Amino acid sequence: MASSSIVSDRSSHFPVTSTKLSPTINEQNESNTQDNVVVVSYPLKENTYPSELSIFTDVDVRVKHERKLKVFKQILIEVGEDPFEGLAMIDAVQRLGIDYHFQGEIEQILQRHYMIITNGSTTHHHQHNLQEIALRFRLLRQEGYNVPAGDVFNEFIRKNEDFEGKSHDRINVSEDITGLMGLYEASKLSGEGENVLDEAGNFSANLLNEWIKNKHDKLDHHCEAKVVENTLVYPHHKSLPRFMAKTLFLSNYQGENGWIHVLQELAIMDFNMVQSLYQKEIVQVSKWWKDLGLANKLEFARDQPIKWYIWSMASLTDPNLSEQRVDLTKPISLIYIIDDIFDVYGTVDELTLFTETITRWDLSAADQLPEYLRICFKALNDITDEISFKVYNKHGYNPVHSLRKAWASLCNAFLVEAKWFDSGHLPKAEEYLENGIVSSGVHVGLVHIFFLLGQNITKENVELIDNHPGLISSTATILRLWDDLGSAKDENQEGKDGSYIHYYMMENQDTTTAECARNHAIDKISNAWKSLNKQCLSPNPFSATFTRACLNLARMVPLMYGYDDNQRLPILEDYIKSLLFENTPTQGVY
Repeated sequence: MASSSIVSDRSSHFPVTSTKLSPTINEQNESNTQDNVVVVSYPLKENTYPSELSIFTDVDVRVKHERKLKVFKQILIEVGEDPFEGLAMIDAVQRLGIDYHFQGEIEQILQRHYMIITNGSTTHHHQHNLQEIALRFRLLRQEGYNVPAGDVFNEFIRKNEDFEGKSHDRINVSEDITGLMGLYEASKLSGEGENVLDEAGNFSANLLNEWIKNKHDKLDHHCEAKVVENTLVYPHHKSLPRFMAKTLFLSNYQGENGWIHVLQELAIMDFNMVQSLYQKEIVQVSKWWKDLGLANKLEFARDQPIKWYIWSMASLTDPNLSEQRVDLTKPISLIYIIDDIFDVYGTVDELTLFTETITRWDLSAADQLPEYLRICFKALNDITDEISFKVYNKHGYNPVHSLRKAWASLCNAFLVEAKWFDSGHLPKAEEYLENGIVSSGVHVGLVHIFFLLGQNITKENVELIDNHPGLISSTATILRLWDDLGSAKDENQEGKDGSYIHYYMMENQDTTTAECARNHAIDKISNAWKSLNKQCLSPNPFSATFTRACLNLARMVPLMYGYDDNQRLPILEDYIKSLLFENTPTQGVY
């Protein structure tokens, strides 16, 4: 973190005001103890919301969409009775990002498959089908079923002497491209200590890369090679479905009952309707940001409401969470603004005073702040009160203490980094990472998501969410290390951010190289993903929607920090264009 010179003319007094919560809420706020936290929802596998797609103005399209939806639901129920066909249909709707329509049907099918595994009732034919074994395992793990990898893959391992074996059967496996892709995809659900899945990933990746080299230039295999290549680069579990949908060739799914064609039409209509909803949300966010006026009041403030909204859009993918996406963008914008204050603008003395004010959340002390910090604190206080009031009205619980605590934690982590840079102190790599997990801003964002969703708000979960549970810290680790891997400076800022790779090299300068340090960081990202995967499995105290938001945030990270040599974000630009501005996905890919 760096502190740069401050604009000298800050003598004008900006009074701090706030949007007060009602006395009833404030009283509850003061008396909220661990013994009387209000329980407003109960653990559910999935939560449903009123449909936001009903606002779509083209009545004819909406009616056709509802009709197609009804038809496909019936097909899913009927065709889903077939073991493999049901799995293939679930995989297709999830990859297209339209699974939110079919959660009940998907759950019924997966419960049957879970019983197949737990009862050991797999037929001989299905037991040796690598594609089906891998797909069943992946889909169950993705939905939180704690399926042991060894139990699923033991028969396959036995026939192949392990994934590094030299069995004659291995030759046949090497030609099973769909099975190998499924195995590679399944390996990305690996948890800590699951060596069998690590071996499976390496085994399948090596054979698939070898196959690509042999087939890529042959016209009759060119398209298939592209699909394989895409699987290796963007495995489903670590990718955002709606972004990857345009690269999905559903011709790979050969449905016996013609369901592919119905799904094609439904997916395209759904894409356009959701895109229209996203565009309306961007208008709301842009208006809010303009009315807030921070871009005019703070000369250093970034003016990027679409970029901030993209985090919300990626994290909360269910179209019915429209209001939550708009509300979430507000604290996300302030994470960026406050980060800039600590990174490039404030002096250590000013930042210390600001952090103390936020830690105490002292409105009267804000009068002692420089004007630019008073403006920022006022915006922060107003947004926090606004969201707290909304959550209380909807869900009966006032989260203001948790939200304030999260902001204080973030600013204290920012301050630690600012003091490090100001003093020239070089922290140990792990010391930097421990603080960087907090300064990533992930905790602040996910705490807001937790309360905006209003799901599973219990005394125990509030305590968990306040104290950086593994679900959040794993996601934050992924973001922090990915950010540090970027070679370009974010937004060309003049400030100095720390870097795990830099501190790791300084700590091991006699024994490591830049390449080794980067590989070490990549290994830590892989381990953080394994930790995140484990946190998502049952028993998980958080709702499926919140858990999915954590996963989606981690999936979004490579897009947000994938800088090229020109300090641009080409993948992010493609993501924004494809989801917000292209009328329909490219014809043929559906």
